Amino acid sequence: TAQNSLNLLDNLLNWAKSQTGTLSIQPEKIVLSTVILEVIQLQKILAKNKNISLNFTPSDEFEVYSDENIIDVVLRNLISNAVKFTNAGGKINVSLIRVENHVEISVSDNGIGMSDEMCKKLFDVSSNTTSLGTANEKGSGLGLILCKEFVEKLGGNIWVESTLGKGSDFKFTLPVNTSE
Repeated sequence: TAQNSLNLLDNLLNWAKSQTGTLSIQPEKIVLSTVILEVIQLQKILAKNKNISLNFTPSDEFEVYSDENIIDVVLRNLISNAVKFTNAGGKINVSLIRVENHVEISVSDNGIGMSDEMCKKLFDVSSNTTSLGTANEKGSGLGLILCKEFVEKLGGNIWVESTLGKGSDFKFTLPVNTSE
């Protein structure tokens, strides 16, 4: 409960900053696998409570020039949602690949999945969709909207591929840009 409250408060503060134009993007060279591993370490407690395996196997070291705090918020939201909508004993995989001039980060789960109609509403602030998790976890409906806004501010895209009853795959891209 405390973790969920902290995530909600953090999302609300970040969203307010974004809406008022006071969110400052501070790009620096970062190694994505390091950021991903740090977020996973924090989310493992939530996953362990539901006996969910949370996996990331870094293949290559991808360096990007981006804002680590904003990437952290996006990853935290995507992974905590995956935990929320995956049944006990399930599996979540985080992966990282290079696609042309972008890095694609994927958070895949074998959870409850979604219909095409639900997928279309997820990133739309006017629909403010929220659903209870597999253990009745609550959400605010702001997390994915915030993720979309933040990923776009970093020059990337975010989308979901999902099949009802089989799981979801949330993906986002970040430009590979070494300029400083």
